[in-house]
Amino acid sequence: MAGKIKISFHTRVLLTVIAICWILVGTSMAFQYHREKEYKANLLNSRLQMHNLRILEDLDQHDRTEDVMKNIVSPVEDLRVTIIDKNGNVIFDNNDKTPFPTANHNSRPEIKDARAKGEGFAVERLSENDEINYFYSARLGNNGIVVRSAVPYSHTLTEYLKADSTMLWIMAGMTLIMSLIAYMVTRKISLSIKRLNIFAAKAEKGEKIYCGESFPHDELGSIASHIVKLYVQRDEQHKEALRLEQEKIRLKKQLTNNINHELKTPVASIIVCLDLIQDHPQLSELKKMEYLGRIRANAMRLNSLLKDVAAITRMDEGSEMIEKTDLDLTSLVKEIVEEESLKTDMHITIDMPEISISGNRQLLESIFRNLIDNAISYSGATELTIKADQSGNFKISDNGCGISSEHLPHIFERFYRVDKGRSRAAGGTGLGLAIVRNAIMIHGGEITVRSINGLTFDFNLKINKNAT
Repeated sequence: MAGKIKISFHTRVLLTVIAICWILVGTSMAFQYHREKEYKANLLNSRLQMHNLRILEDLDQHDRTEDVMKNIVSPVEDLRVTIIDKNGNVIFDNNDKTPFPTANHNSRPEIKDARAKGEGFAVERLSENDEINYFYSARLGNNGIVVRSAVPYSHTLTEYLKADSTMLWIMAGMTLIMSLIAYMVTRKISLSIKRLNIFAAKAEKGEKIYCGESFPHDELGSIASHIVKLYVQRDEQHKEALRLEQEKIRLKKQLTNNINHELKTPVASIIVCLDLIQDHPQLSELKKMEYLGRIRANAMRLNSLLKDVAAITRMDEGSEMIEKTDLDLTSLVKEIVEEESLKTDMHITIDMPEISISGNRQLLESIFRNLIDNAISYSGATELTIKADQSGNFKISDNGCGISSEHLPHIFERFYRVDKGRSRAAGGTGLGLAIVRNAIMIHGGEITVRSINGLTFDFNLKINKNAT
């Protein structure tokens, strides 16, 4: 609405804080007044109770009440003393200015308290006889007799303020100081909000924002600083996500280039062999069989390469979608070892308990089959040991030649070969150990390698905890 007066956040907070300060001061003064009144009441009651006690002690020693009252010195002026029997009747009252009270006094609050607790008092209760406000103090004696002392009582607020004007000025001064502090504090709060508003405007426009934005050192300043940092972190995470996406695209291109490179050699070899057979029909049967054997070997190599590429692409693109079922991992490993033992004279030992796992059979099979094939093809070992414990920690080690330390950080990379010529001659695709690492990661584990007296692969799999 046009012409509407807008009160700033700073002004609203300041007025609220000042109002709270004044309310606190008023509450404190009311509390102080009540405390002062209660203190004076207790002090006066103590004096009157001592007077009542002396009267009761003298009554126990004398027969006549008049004799006792003549000898008792009043602690205050205009003191009125009343003695009430156990039935509530007044048997003595020293006030001769009003008719002798005849009403039953057992209903009076100070008398009730005295009969229940031994003593009681009432502040500023109006007397029914002379219509004067009294402070009553009663004490219970023997035979149900109650001695009650009463003194005219007045304690107005005006008298209190006159008596405590110093405190009033002190509290007023404190309020002014608190108002000044409130102004300074709310100004800092307003500063944080203004700077946060500037940040929001920059963020809306897409301008560059830095973490070095200065905010006051308080809670709101800390919150504003965290918001800026979170925004900058989110922006950096977004950039990192873009970088990772670009890196993923780069890796895909690299994979494609590597596949093209790996395909060239076997395809070229197949074409050469086919051309030789086709162009030289006079070749001997023995030579033709040799060329056909090379064609078959390269075709098998191409088939292995395509399978490995399909497997690693499947793991990259949709690892969350890979189906998992409960499997007896120990039995699976034994089946693989039996099949692999037919390819080699290497002695393979299995030392693992009965292990159950929720996983993908093909990927789990690729882990152990690739590691065993790797040892058979490249290690030159005579013994291979597969060990595991019930926690899912595995160790596959051989007594072969191992590999040099500079190759260890790279052997899980795609298409990485320690000895390129030897690897290709053995029919390797360069993807076996990369497949092993990805398959282990999909099953909640990690793999490491060390080369000491052979090659040892240590890895773990997330197994079913209730496995025995």
